Amino acid sequence: MRLILDAHVSGKRVGQSLRDAGHDVRAADSETGFEGMEDPDLLALAAQEGRTLVTFNVKDFSRIVGEWAGEGRPHAGIILVPGSIRHHEFGVVIAGTQRALEGTKQRDWVDRVEWMRRR
Repeated sequence: MRLILDAHVSGKRVGQSLRDAGHDVRAADSETGFEGMEDPDLLALAAQEGRTLVTFNVKDFSRIVGEWAGEGRPHAGIILVPGSIRHHEFGVVIAGTQRALEGTKQRDWVDRVEWMRRR
């Protein structure tokens, strides 16, 4: 799967583990081109590249996705990480992302929004 990790999702720990599992991952905290990028621009980049976004920023991305839906503007999917999962719980984020993606193809994620669950 093609993924993009928002700035608060560790590219070093989470991203690398997902790459090792065979996913194509870009991480906002690991690439210089992402510095200062606004949330709508990050979602637009993810949509343009056909990447599902993984984010802790539930409040802002829920609002943005709602706006995009009202405009009929598609995205490539979002996995929302709830506040009950902490930023440093790398294993939980990795496992939760893999569970969310299990049995799906990239095309299944168009306009899909899913909450990550702690097992």
